[in-house]
Amino acid sequence: MKIVIAGGGKVGSVLCTELSSETNDIILIEKNPKKLDDLISKNDISGIAGNGASYDIQVEAGVKTCDIFIAVTPQDEVNIMAAILAKKLGAKYTIARVRNPEYSYHLDFVRESLGINLMINPELEAARNMVSIIKFPTILSLQSFARNKVDLIEIEVAPNSGLENQSLSNFRTIYGDILVCAIKRGDDTIIPSGTNTLQRGDHIYVLGNKRVIRKFYKKVSPDKSNIQSVLIIGGGRITYYLIDLLKGHKMDIKVIERRLDVAENLSDVFPEVEVILGDGTDQEVLESEGIENYQAFLSLTGVDEENIITSMFASQKKVKKVITKVNRELLLKIFNTLGMESIITPKRVIANIILRFVRSLSASSVSDVEALYRIADNQAEAIQFKIKKNSKATDIPLEKLETKPNLLIGYIVRDQKLIFPGGQDVVKENDRVIVITKDKTISSIDDILK
Repeated sequence: MKIVIAGGGKVGSVLCTELSSETNDIILIEKNPKKLDDLISKNDISGIAGNGASYDIQVEAGVKTCDIFIAVTPQDEVNIMAAILAKKLGAKYTIARVRNPEYSYHLDFVRESLGINLMINPELEAARNMVSIIKFPTILSLQSFARNKVDLIEIEVAPNSGLENQSLSNFRTIYGDILVCAIKRGDDTIIPSGTNTLQRGDHIYVLGNKRVIRKFYKKVSPDKSNIQSVLIIGGGRITYYLIDLLKGHKMDIKVIERRLDVAENLSDVFPEVEVILGDGTDQEVLESEGIENYQAFLSLTGVDEENIITSMFASQKKVKKVITKVNRELLLKIFNTLGMESIITPKRVIANIILRFVRSLSASSVSDVEALYRIADNQAEAIQFKIKKNSKATDIPLEKLETKPNLLIGYIVRDQKLIFPGGQDVVKENDRVIVITKDKTISSIDDILK
């Protein structure tokens, strides 16, 4: 598939890496020649130095014959203009990143009016992720499938959770119709079978319908109280969206922001929120603002190192829930050694959405990719397929379906019925099927077959 990407920043760079590894023909348009050369040297892509919204540059990049045009420059207006121009030139599908709240609350209207196929907002999607995590304090991450009917949660096997030394062969008997579909143990990711046993410190990914997942969460969670107070460091776009999403939950929210204009704007828009002008990375400031009295701490500044350090300090102060924004994924390995909790990477959230879109287009004959999430430090994927009639995987009992290794069929959704599959169950046309795999090249349901 021929894909043109305008913008080689945080999101553009991860897209170049991910999409070029999936046998796509990638052309990058980037203003900064040094950044362009660096990305070309690291990835199997070609590139053009210039403005992604320029007619001549798009023609030179071959937008007229491209399958997908993706605009992820720092400016919303440039992305919108570039996507409109690409569509007029002949690009089959166009995607634009839009971050401004003035646009984001009307994305569907703007998208339909301008003929852009997909408009995405990293900060808004990251904020939605954070709200899900805040609702369940001991959960490290949460993803939803089948129109929010099925959840995939990540939790750590703690000494007081009852999960340590638990054999997966007995898991359903104890906890109901849920599936441990991946285990992150140190640097390794395991797609488990019934012979595996959980160990202390494992990060496990558990899949099930919302009702059963909630029962499981309550059973294994040592602290079942809800989050009532939140301290946020940094008043940027993610904080704006987060407060807007949390304001109906009756929480005590405080924001510490060092920029006067940003602090004043937040205070004006959200008068019910306490906004403090100060350096939230200063430990004396955090102590004076009573960090130990808050149940949740979110470090959302634009500097990864500051977020890491302040989150470490919050953990030392025994804050119940710590959420940290990290853009550079190489730093995530540091978190594993520091015992950090929930980590949000906005560019990864958006990359998952775009990867799902691209995969769906490349496999339209037998299935659509309706959801795709990278899990276990990007070592595995959870994918939801919508099955079409041409699939070779239909009408065969799962116990006779010869699938690739390191792969599980986790759930089948048929009409309104949620099926936790056994060996006699079959996949049918129009089913939604959730697959967990370590193979990152799977684009259709038939790709799971040997």
